[in-house]
Amino acid sequence: MYQIKGKIDSTNAPDFEKELMAALPTEIDASELEYISSAGLRVLLRLTKTVGDVTLYNVSIDVYEILDVTGFTSILNVKKALREISVDGCEMIGAGGYGSVYRINEETIVKVYHTASLDFIEKERELSKKAFLLGVPTAISFDTVKVGDKYGVVYEMLDAKTVAQLITANPAGLQQLGQLSAVALKKLHAVEPESGDFPNKKEFLSDWVRSIAKYIEPEEARAMLDFIDSIPDRSTFLHGDYNSKNVMVKDGEVLLIDIGDAAVGHPAFDIAGLMLPYLIMPKSTTPERVLSLLGFDPALAQNMWGVMCGTYFMTGDPQEIGRITNMLMPLALFLMTYHAFHFGVLDDEAIAIRVNHLIRGQLLPAIKNAQPIDF
Repeated sequence: MYQIKGKIDSTNAPDFEKELMAALPTEIDASELEYISSAGLRVLLRLTKTVGDVTLYNVSIDVYEILDVTGFTSILNVKKALREISVDGCEMIGAGGYGSVYRINEETIVKVYHTASLDFIEKERELSKKAFLLGVPTAISFDTVKVGDKYGVVYEMLDAKTVAQLITANPAGLQQLGQLSAVALKKLHAVEPESGDFPNKKEFLSDWVRSIAKYIEPEEARAMLDFIDSIPDRSTFLHGDYNSKNVMVKDGEVLLIDIGDAAVGHPAFDIAGLMLPYLIMPKSTTPERVLSLLGFDPALAQNMWGVMCGTYFMTGDPQEIGRITNMLMPLALFLMTYHAFHFGVLDDEAIAIRVNHLIRGQLLPAIKNAQPIDF
């Protein structure tokens, strides 16, 4: 990456321009830039007119203030230098597919991502911020930080227990906790954000299908796209990962965490997502893996689904719960397939295994017999 250093002012701006216009970089590391005057800014402006979008990385607070006051944060893509922290000696209080959570102190935690890019993490933090401002009961997100060679986001420490922790401590409380979680989810689904504030779930998943189209037959991609298109359009707020480890309870009130997958769309996306940890995963992976995903005894998972499904749809009829389960199963398998393509770096062999086992072995047969979503 092209690097700029020291101070850039009228005395060295001509040399700076000559070097910069010879290289024509679109990404610039500004970690060692101490100061830039109007003369230097005009050079950067000329660069944008030549190459288009230019991104400055690792910009110090002092330089950022100059760029902000002069309006250059609207002209350039400016990425501020990240605060660096260490989690050595910190208690790990949670772990999932994308990262691990550590307690920094009594008031803050940090979610450290395993392999996610900085752009992905910044988008998650921005979605969390928007959800909080929308009135969703979630943790306040502070800043993005560097943790060794990884990235993380600092959040407020919520003085609450997850539903998974509460079930583990008292399995007899599952019924009440499942009902509380379902009522909170239904309340969440009454929220309709302003257009454009959150990704559209249907569009997001359709884009993913197109991104893997080269690995499957055209008619297979079309079947997947047609299935997503068949889901009724809604502008409902979606949590995106509403499982027992992301729902917390304090004094009977529900608080939500890990809300970086928030989107808008039909409530079926969130409800079908519940089926992954409660119905599908317990039958398709090791008990140890299921326990890690659930956070409580896997033997109770199916009961949790029954309670939450029955409460959400206001029915105690096992046959009706079974009908709803069958209706949502193709969508649940679709979501499982999507997630399977996003854990770790996949080579061609790993992708081929997922295509044959998940897409051709499970998803496409389920789509073929899918029933319309009727709520």
